[in-house]
Amino acid sequence: MQKHQAFWQYQNSKNGRPRSGRTQQNISKAKKMITKNVSQRKLAKQLNTSKSNVQRILNLDLQLKPYKIRRQPFLQTAHIEKRLKFSYWVQNNFTKNDCLKILFSDEKQFEIDGVYNTQNDRIGAVDRAQADLKGGIFQKQKFPQKVMVWIGVSSRGLSPLVFLPKGGINSQIYIDQVLPVSKKFGDDNLGEDWIYQQDGATCHTSEQTQNWCYDNFPNFIPKDKWPPNSPDLNPLDYSVWNEIVNSMKWNKVYSITTLKQQIKAAVKSISNETILHICQNWYKRVRSLQSNNGLFIQ
Repeated sequence: MQKHQAFWQYQNSKNGRPRSGRTQQNISKAKKMITKNVSQRKLAKQLNTSKSNVQRILNLDLQLKPYKIRRQPFLQTAHIEKRLKFSYWVQNNFTKNDCLKILFSDEKQFEIDGVYNTQNDRIGAVDRAQADLKGGIFQKQKFPQKVMVWIGVSSRGLSPLVFLPKGGINSQIYIDQVLPVSKKFGDDNLGEDWIYQQDGATCHTSEQTQNWCYDNFPNFIPKDKWPPNSPDLNPLDYSVWNEIVNSMKWNKVYSITTLKQQIKAAVKSISNETILHICQNWYKRVRSLQSNNGLFIQ
């Protein structure tokens, strides 16, 4: 376990006498030291015992389990207040069925190197050499090729993809290339009365973009309503992007062209039932902010 990559959650210790190396003194010291998020290796060194003894102390004597540190946006008091205000606004203005008519949207940048998690990705092998031969080495380019993608998601499925130009996106590009796709998908799939959602990115909140939305969408969530630092409230951020990434065959990605092909294939592979389930849970998720005091939802 690497430093800063796991917490130990304390539970009641079991009864019984410790074995060699698991003295009551070492157990007491370990109990105090784990609050400092120290690694097992360093803990073993400071207790003058083996790493296996430390593992037994933590697992058997202290009944602890390892938990990774989870990353989430920092929420200031003002952010929390806006999140709570948004939750009550949704509750007072939308029914559960109304929320199934929301077209959520987001952009994401994909790198040709793919996605690699040092904690979760494992290779089964008898030794390191065999593991390396089976794909145990992750090579990352210094300046990997990238592509930015926009997509919308609603209870009726995923919209067509929009691959955005290299170099970023501004209001004009967003209006010219993204919003017409949003409007067509919404009109074709959600009827005459539907709602468009977008986060607080500059190209979304500019006066030019907001005016376009007022003029062209039946309804949309204006910039003064959507709370900042809230990816946990967008189905794309907390679920759909992961579905796409995990469905991609990264071993077939070796160029921008093949990266785009795999993104398209992954989008097609996600069932409408999966998307519907994700969207159906959104209303409950937003309302849960009230019992969660506006804090981040895992």
